[in-house]
Amino acid sequence: MELCDNLLEGGTTPSAGTIRRAIASVSIGVNVIIRPRGGDFCFSDVEFDVMLEDVAFAKSCGANAVVIGILNSDGSVDVERCRALIEAASPLSVTFHRAFDMVRDAHEALDALIDLGVDRVLTSGLEESALEGMDLLSELVQRASDRIVVMPGGGITERNIEKILAGTGAKEVHVSASSSVDSAMTFRDTRAFMGGEFRPPEYSRSETDGERVRAFRATLG
Repeated sequence: MELCDNLLEGGTTPSAGTIRRAIASVSIGVNVIIRPRGGDFCFSDVEFDVMLEDVAFAKSCGANAVVIGILNSDGSVDVERCRALIEAASPLSVTFHRAFDMVRDAHEALDALIDLGVDRVLTSGLEESALEGMDLLSELVQRASDRIVVMPGGGITERNIEKILAGTGAKEVHVSASSSVDSAMTFRDTRAFMGGEFRPPEYSRSETDGERVRAFRATLG
């Protein structure tokens, strides 16, 4: 299970309380995303220091893995900073998230992650969805061999998961399996809102849907 906050922004680091409570509440491994904000993946020195502290905290709580991603301004993997995060997380497993889909050269980036010893990389094949990125995903799976897990993610549904697995040769996939849940509020003020101009609805939210997770598992056998 990947644990993250702010899905509208692609996922950011959850609060300390959320991390601690989630790990204590489930019997499966919890992989904590380490991303201090939304937007790009070129982080300041202060943001990087925050990431190091978040890695240490997740590790102290018993996380199964951390999910990271840092790029240089030229679109290459920030090898130096990624290495520091990996060393801080050791011996936890490390996944490189969809920052990969913003790199300038997917093959170059994959080789860099293999050299770093990253365990898996989550990617849509540099496209909006894994379905659109299937050709590149297939190339990456072949290039990776058994040196790193290439995990397709992005727009995967119960309807297309088998096609994506068959078309890419991937052994693992990443799904959100979420559904919209209505707010418990009975009084609703539709004049005010808490976010920016482009905002999620105030009185509903997206949550992981257990039935959809079961459906994915049933499809995969």
